[in-house]
Order: sequence, then structure tokens, then C-alpha cells
Amino acid sequence: MGRMVVLILDSFGIGAMDDCDEYEPGDCVANTYEHIRKKVLLDIPTMYSLGLNQLVDETGTPKGAYGKARLAHYGADTYMGHQEIVGSLPKRPTKRLMKDVHGEIATTLLSENFKVAYPYEDLPVLLIDDAIIVADNIESTPGNIINVTADLTKVSFEYALKVGSVVREVVDTSRVITLGGPHTSVERLLAVIKKGEKGQWGIDSPKAGVYGRDYHVRHMGYGVNVQKQFQTLAESKIPVYRIGKTADVLEGKHLAYSIVNTTEVLQQLKEAFSKEKHGAFLVNVQETDLAGHAENTNWYASLLEEVDNWLEEFIPLLNEDDILIVTADHGNDPTIGHSKHTREYTPLMITGPKVKAVSIGTRNTMADIGATLSDYFHIESTEAGTSFLNQILEG
Repeated sequence: MGRMVVLILDSFGIGAMDDCDEYEPGDCVANTYEHIRKKVLLDIPTMYSLGLNQLVDETGTPKGAYGKARLAHYGADTYMGHQEIVGSLPKRPTKRLMKDVHGEIATTLLSENFKVAYPYEDLPVLLIDDAIIVADNIESTPGNIINVTADLTKVSFEYALKVGSVVREVVDTSRVITLGGPHTSVERLLAVIKKGEKGQWGIDSPKAGVYGRDYHVRHMGYGVNVQKQFQTLAESKIPVYRIGKTADVLEGKHLAYSIVNTTEVLQQLKEAFSKEKHGAFLVNVQETDLAGHAENTNWYASLLEEVDNWLEEFIPLLNEDDILIVTADHGNDPTIGHSKHTREYTPLMITGPKVKAVSIGTRNTMADIGATLSDYFHIESTEAGTSFLNQILEG
């Protein structure tokens, strides 16, 4: 047992999934990688050698194991994609606004002995224990997220999480987010409640001063049991680093480095990797997704080339038992004609001194990565996924 790195190139999809017409029919032509390389002279020889070309057009001779994975979560979502990668199988959510569910939430919270009030008689907004507000998230697509926002000068974040957990049990929205900060107040939170899109009512969080120093947040996905995810199962036994966006979207207690800049993400990974003789590294390169959202093919290509150059220098640092997996969480085709994620297969490019050149086929879920991590480190299996460790190792 040595070190295992999962490097997630956020949104680097390799072709629309076969169920794309059930999600967004217009995106069935999506292929993030293919369309970038057709538009830009893309120079990524290291990823080609790891099997990328073999995956897409069956050319080249891969030096490592390779395959692709289906998205088992509904849609194409960074948060849900990462939960899947570490071993969860998120359920298909339903879009719900607070106007649809506030009554059930209020009744359940009352039954759990919380104090519940409606601060504005005609609005679907709940005030809990004079310190916590349950409302729509007006920064996201209507119906996707319900926020539980706390005045942390009045209650602890742990107490707010109890309210968030009750809300999570009641609703089947994609996410419930519990958040709060010590530099605002419940009065200020109530003062900036405003109408969003399509019947949303929620807090203008930036205006309320929720974000900033000592800001706390916890995402709770529908059908996601973090106690059965790899990093939760492993972190009491081995060092588990979360670098880049993984620090924000994956729950954990230690070794979290929230970084956006690609150069800094890769540098932090290299530094952390050099310090540990064994451990796991869950790393996200977020700027590729930002380039997809910006519909900027040249920027996306330049980031891929930066990562590829870095990989060329990093791979020789792998010791005998080390394994590197390069993958993605969904697609974001910058040529598709809109700035949203695209539902695409994700690549699996795997290398290490003991990793053989073999196809591991099309995996039914990205959770196979989490299962493989657990298998490699000899810890309890994740909730979902099938390990491919024995398929990729020599002997």
C-alpha cells in the first residue's frame, strides 16, 4: 500500500451518454474533448499515452489502464458527481420550492421540539428558534436547493446542522445547504429576503454578509450518506487530502485546501504527495469547468495542456505501489451553444509502476473509483461501486 491520487479534471467529458435524450435532448451532440481538439490544435501527449485516444477513437497504444464511466446521478452536477466518485449513489431529486414544502418542514421541526415561526405572514420562509432561517436558495436553479441559514452569534453551526438534517429528511430536492457566519445577524438576514425566479423566496446571502471569514457550510445531497463515502471511512486510518474544489464539495475533517487556480492546485498536490509515504489525494482542477461555463475553448485547451505538462513531470515520481487516476465528473462542452454542464461519459486514465495496459471497459458508475480506493487501502467498502483494482494490477 502506497499512495493513490484521483485527479478530477472538472467537466472533461468524452461524449454524450446514451440516456442524454431523457435529460437534455439538445445535448446529445455534446463531446467536450472531441470538440475542443477539433477547434484547437490540442497538445496533450501524456493523456494520449494514458489511453485518451484509445477511449475516443481507438488509436494509440496506452501505457496504462483505461476506460470510461457512466454518470449514475441524474443530470450533470459537480456536487453530485463528486459524491458519486467517492462511493455514493445519489437518488434522482425532484424540484421543490419552499412554497410547496414549508408546511411539512414546519410540522416536522415542531415535532422535533424546535420553535417554528413565519416571520412574514405571506411568505414561505421559516424562522427556527429565533436564529435560523429556512428558505429557497435564490442563487441556484429554482427548486434545486433549500438553504438553512444560521446566525452563528446565537447558535452553533452544529445546532444549525441538526435543523438542516431534519429538512434534508423531509425534502427530495437535490441539495439542502446549511450555512452561516458570525458577521451577520438574524435581523439582517430577515431584512434581505427577496423574491427570486419562479416563486422563489430566499436570503440575498452576499448582501447579508453571510460569506467571509469564519463562514461555515455543509452540503447535504439527496440520497447521499457521507458516512459510507471513502474519505469518511478512511480519514481515521490514513491521510486523506482534499485539494481544489474537493475541499468544498466533499465532507472531511482535515487536510483540506480550497484552491481554484490550476497552477496552485497542482503545486499543492505535488507538495502534499512528497510529504506522505502513503495516503489518498482527492484533487479537482476547477478552472476547466469555469472555461466550459465561459464557452472559452482556447482557455479550456490551455488548461488541459498545463495539466498534461504537469503530468509528464509528476508520473515519474510515482513509487512502486502508487496509483494515479485521471478522470472527470461530467461534461461542459464549450462549443454546445450554452454555458451549462453536459451529461457525458467521463474518462478513466490510470497509471503507476504496477498498473498494466488494459481496458477496464465502461463502468456503470463513477462510484467504482471510491470502491477501488477502499480496496487499495484495505478499508470498509463504500456504499456503492465495484472495485477495478484487480483488473489493473500486474500479477
